[in-house]
Amino acid sequence: MKGIEPILENNRKWVSEKQAQDPDFFNRLANGQKPKYLFIGCSDSRVPASAITGTGPGEMFVHRNIANMVVNTDFNLLSVLQYAVEVLGVEDIMVVGHYGCGGVAAAADNKQFGLIDNWLTNIRDVIRVHETEFLAISDEAARLRRLVELNVMEQVRNLAKTSIIQNARKGAKPPRLHGLVYDIKEGLLKDLKVEDDLITELEHIYGTQAADEAAAPAAPSGTPAR
Repeated sequence: MKGIEPILENNRKWVSEKQAQDPDFFNRLANGQKPKYLFIGCSDSRVPASAITGTGPGEMFVHRNIANMVVNTDFNLLSVLQYAVEVLGVEDIMVVGHYGCGGVAAAADNKQFGLIDNWLTNIRDVIRVHETEFLAISDEAARLRRLVELNVMEQVRNLAKTSIIQNARKGAKPPRLHGLVYDIKEGLLKDLKVEDDLITELEHIYGTQAADEAAAPAAPSGTPAR
């Protein structure tokens, strides 16, 4: 078989297996989705979102880009985020990096790679913010592994800065934010334990109000809340 024929054949086998296990499987999926998770990960082919998390169809919403970035001018990412939070009501959002990330390694290099250099600038900003710690690590492999972790932590911060998350945090059940790193050699996910204070430390700057909230008059003192 050539071209995409193996893909089509695998698809047919998968459908047959699913229908044999559960004849109503695809009918249920067709009725809509209610995933609990949003996975923001790297496009690397070695990091399949559903496979490494053990989730099935309908359980996890997914966005992937080079080096699992959360960039506040990336309307693709922001559209996914808004839909996941405001429409699907996801409960947990994971920024998932991985050791051996080519994007992170390229950002740490001083070479030009073309169009992607503009994207990699966002990772070089992470190096700038953490330059003292980054340069203090003499072993190159260890330095890049730490940069992968620092990048994930900064992307969780960037996630928390968005108006989408800031608005969600005003609600009763805001999504929880997580920073994870996948170790390809071991197959395991590492939780970086991104604490809530890291997420909220700049809330006084990024916690803006919507126009209708800012314009609403304050209730007179003693007025019962409705």
